[in-house]
Amino acid sequence: MKSLTGKVAIITGGNSGIGKATAKRFAEEGAQVLVTGRRQDVVEAAAVEIGQDAWGVCGDVAEPDFHRRLADMVQRRFGAIDIYVANAGVINLEGSATVTEAEFDRHFDINARGVFFGVQAIAPLIRDGGNIIVTSSLAATKVLPQHTVYAGSKAALAAFARNWAIEFKDRRIRVNILSPGPVETEILSKLGVSDADRPGFEAHMAGLIPAGRMGRPEELAEAALFLASKGSFVNGMELIVDGGMHLT
Repeated sequence: MKSLTGKVAIITGGNSGIGKATAKRFAEEGAQVLVTGRRQDVVEAAAVEIGQDAWGVCGDVAEPDFHRRLADMVQRRFGAIDIYVANAGVINLEGSATVTEAEFDRHFDINARGVFFGVQAIAPLIRDGGNIIVTSSLAATKVLPQHTVYAGSKAALAAFARNWAIEFKDRRIRVNILSPGPVETEILSKLGVSDADRPGFEAHMAGLIPAGRMGRPEELAEAALFLASKGSFVNGMELIVDGGMHLT
């Protein structure tokens, strides 16, 4: 039997990158998957790509009302869920001296506030024995240039997750943190890396990673699958998937 047969999973930011790869992997293992994102057309296309057991919901995770509406919809459609992956996030690299108040708020609204209120709204729908996976970042524990605000917004997630692991212990809901290093996703273009510059950028990053290359979304999806299924005795932990970059 597939490891997630009969399970229902929600993945925020599941319309691209690590989130979409995770949604695909969960669906391959038999889960019904619901993905969220901010652009309706992209969310719908992702759901089609993931397969017949996937649904897409458009909304902004920075808005607590979105999570409440999502919870209502999920309760009507599924009754309960088994896995919640708080994956949606934003990154804009900027030195501290030039970070604006608006950019600071954007990072914390999406990366921290969005995760907190998402879990607050969805946790009552998670079946006893289910689990929560929070996507953080290597940047939360390793100092990287121009990552200060992003790192701060992601560092909050580890504190959330450890506290939730205790808060939900009577329901046997496991809560873990997945922290990727550099991964080959669409976010590179959002960071201003052009197609022409990408080979040079990837070569530079490969030189910083003991594995000699950047990660692939599918590799992070396998790590998420482990936390969601086989890692049944893993709770309140951070799984760093970075090819060894944290060692350099």
